[in-house]
Amino acid sequence: MSSYAFWNNKGGVGKSFLCFVAAAEYAHRHPDTDVYVIDLCPQANVSETILGGYLNSPKALHSLSSKTPRATVAGYLEARLNSPFRMITDVSPYVCEPKEFNPQIPENLRLICGDNLLEIISEAIRQTSQLQIPIDAWKQVLSWVRDLTFALRTYSGERDTLFLIDCNPSFAVYTQLGLVAAEGVVVPFTADDSSRRAIENVVALLYGISDPNTASYARISFAKRAKEERVSVPKLHTFVSNRVTMYEGKAASAFIAVNKIIKKTMDDIHQKNRHIFASPKDLPSNSFIEIPDYHSACVVAATSGTPLHKLKPGPKKIGEERVQLNPVPLKRYREALEEFVNCL
Repeated sequence: MSSYAFWNNKGGVGKSFLCFVAAAEYAHRHPDTDVYVIDLCPQANVSETILGGYLNSPKALHSLSSKTPRATVAGYLEARLNSPFRMITDVSPYVCEPKEFNPQIPENLRLICGDNLLEIISEAIRQTSQLQIPIDAWKQVLSWVRDLTFALRTYSGERDTLFLIDCNPSFAVYTQLGLVAAEGVVVPFTADDSSRRAIENVVALLYGISDPNTASYARISFAKRAKEERVSVPKLHTFVSNRVTMYEGKAASAFIAVNKIIKKTMDDIHQKNRHIFASPKDLPSNSFIEIPDYHSACVVAATSGTPLHKLKPGPKKIGEERVQLNPVPLKRYREALEEFVNCL
């Protein structure tokens, strides 16, 4: 696969940070590949990290959103609102080179920056998709971000490309655009029951597979319309159990217990619906990835925009605070995240 959406119907599971890690590490390992991050979250969290972290990115974000046209994903979508059913000829104004703002970022990592305007224009996008003419208006509008990936492949010329799309937890129209543009879905979650329900929502919203209580809504669902209009939807690719509490080098028993429930839930869904998984012959539970909770490393990386491969043990200064990164937990954290990147 060459395009992945990071999505869960629950917020706060670390999807934007995992998207950042995947982008920076894959770009570092594969210098001959152009790695594009498309930020379809109005909060622009992954953009903030890529552009230098929470402390350094505001100036960069303001610079990009102040351009004419806006050098952001909202700028591209505004252009599509003016040309709903014909692709625009030049997407280069919407591509950002993050290394200009954050020298720690590999030069082959490129960004279609997030923008809070996305939330404001979402209703205009939704209404455009509901036009009666042309008859395939919904299908064409839902393909806008996929069109962007095709244009960016051309922009990269003969170089290989990888697309990582950070999606908002809500199933808003801009989330649907991101999912339609992807071949696989990376589903980060935390080991709690709300995450289990959120993963069930992912399956229900994206594929129309749900319990009898919601079956009456299936006829008007995104999944039904996508099937009728032959809009491809991505397969479930990777499940990442994030922020696992460790005890003496192993996951705490409470996390293990909840993880088992979530694994069983996905295996039960897999038994009857193998077609929605990227690896239909394999049980999902066999490929779950666990990322240990190492808050200090996450804070240092996110606040400073430091990629994983450049994160070193020792004392760090975050604002006025001193943070210590210890070698053993940092090594464990790095190895787990590297295992995750290996899946892409």
